[in-house]
Amino acid sequence: MHRLQLLFRLDKITFKKLCRSLRVHTTLRGTKEIPMEIKVLCTLSFLATGSYQRIVGVSQHLTQRTASRCIRQVVEALNNSYMLRHIAFLQTPHERSSIRQEFQRRFNLSGVIGCIDCTHIAIIKPDNDDHLFFNRKGYHSLNVQMICDHNLKILNVNPKYGGATHDSFIWASSQVEPYMRERHRHGEQTWLLGDSGYPQRPWLMTPILNAAPGSREEIFTTGHIQARNCIERCFGLLKSCWRCLLKHRSLHYHPHVASKIVIACCVLHNIALQAPIPLPVDVVAEPHDDGNDGAPAVLSVASSEELMQGRAILNSLLNRL
Repeated sequence: MHRLQLLFRLDKITFKKLCRSLRVHTTLRGTKEIPMEIKVLCTLSFLATGSYQRIVGVSQHLTQRTASRCIRQVVEALNNSYMLRHIAFLQTPHERSSIRQEFQRRFNLSGVIGCIDCTHIAIIKPDNDDHLFFNRKGYHSLNVQMICDHNLKILNVNPKYGGATHDSFIWASSQVEPYMRERHRHGEQTWLLGDSGYPQRPWLMTPILNAAPGSREEIFTTGHIQARNCIERCFGLLKSCWRCLLKHRSLHYHPHVASKIVIACCVLHNIALQAPIPLPVDVVAEPHDDGNDGAPAVLSVASSEELMQGRAILNSLLNRL
């Protein structure tokens, strides 16, 4: 395996393409002292390890303060609107149809266009409103919602909420929820798969708890669990490649900056998948730190009709098994 890929998670060709895109489509620039390529390598090194120590090996004259400034500049560039096109929810019927077919083929579940869950990204205690970030597991974090497809490509990421926020609240506040709702109103039979921490909806299917052995409900739930494992694997791959996101690293940044680092890692994750780049040999996934461990969803009073509609669609799915 090439040393560049081992240390920075990208191969030479993909690295050059990334630098070219950043130069053409963002305001990121190098200087005589620090070329842009060094800034990008410096950032990739930090994101891949969560440590400043190895950055010295990228450029001997970089101090930690200078390296930190370079990282902020590159992370900001990776959050540029052009770069964010690498993370795009399914906008066309063709895109949704393609993913539906793959979930149907692999897991015998119809209508599925993605899997959703939240995961905690550890941060240091914020100076303000730290209670919003203190999660039920006993540390400060961002509770990051992601949606992925069958190939572990990230379709949507929302890192704006603290670790104390429930998964279902983040979902209800996201841009994807009204989009899926609108697709349902137009008669489109598509949905996401979520765990029991989410409310059952016509556009969001959750597992059936305590299903009787051998029943259609158990068959559905088994397929649901197997398919939804895509998001668990996505979290594992993301965090093990971009180890600044691992729990024991803890991002030493303001929550707003930490959220941009999360997005930058997601952009790079999708770029690497698209290349495609083989997994580094040292990738070892961290056990998934689930957002709310399947805690009961926080429901609104006005949601009972949607719940009944969701159950009706679920029953129709069961009848097809």
